[in-house]
Amino acid sequence: MRNALGSPLGRAVAAEWVKLWSVRSTWLCLASAVAATVLGGLTLGAAQATEALREGAAGARVVVTGPMISATAFAQYAVITLAMLMVTSEYASGSIRSTLQVVPIRGRMLAAKALVTAPVLFTAGIVAGGAGALVTYLVLSVETFGGAAAFPPGQAAADLLRLGVFCALTGVLTVGVSAAVRGSAGALTVMFMLTLGLPLLLVMTGSQAAVDASMRLPTFAGLAFMESTDNLTGGPIPYPAGEGLAWLAGWTALALLAGLVVLRRRDA
Repeated sequence: MRNALGSPLGRAVAAEWVKLWSVRSTWLCLASAVAATVLGGLTLGAAQATEALREGAAGARVVVTGPMISATAFAQYAVITLAMLMVTSEYASGSIRSTLQVVPIRGRMLAAKALVTAPVLFTAGIVAGGAGALVTYLVLSVETFGGAAAFPPGQAAADLLRLGVFCALTGVLTVGVSAAVRGSAGALTVMFMLTLGLPLLLVMTGSQAAVDASMRLPTFAGLAFMESTDNLTGGPIPYPAGEGLAWLAGWTALALLAGLVVLRRRDA
């Protein structure tokens, strides 16, 4: 462990770790991620339970991690904001020059940011998802919703792990995009279009080719990996979870490559 921390990459990772936890925005973004996941999961879960009661489906059960996963289509923007600020705040303040003086190898600097982002957001995804599932379970267990909540431990654990992976990859993808774009407004715009705007526009065209393309963009790929059935498409994503993970990982790698190319070609 000492040798790892004493290596150039280890020291760069340690520096990024300190910077991440020294600013208030990190805590605000993490709190927002938890709040958005809890509220989104609860809203979608309550809607499912209410619909089952309206249709007279006695004994219908809502697996509480399902609505929580679907809510990540919107809750992910707290994760995206945190990852984005790890890069763009340094360009805004000019501190990126100091960072690159300390870590002059730009690929190492980008790798350090990615290596800090991934485990933090993996953990944040699990915590937010767990809180959302617990609150949804407690609320849907009351008589008003017909005691519709179900919380199978094995499935819940698998769902939470997948959510953690989704948040980690989305965060690293954002680091790459932010390194390429450099400004907060531009990075957030690119991420919004890539994760939600463009997919919805493609779906709205009604063209099968456009719909198929939208299903391979990061958000839908992530929902496929998490095996979401209650999502913006109105049904399950039409390919297996493994393919969804491959598409999401591919977009993440492409974003990091774009960020690395810009870092190497442009001055700070």
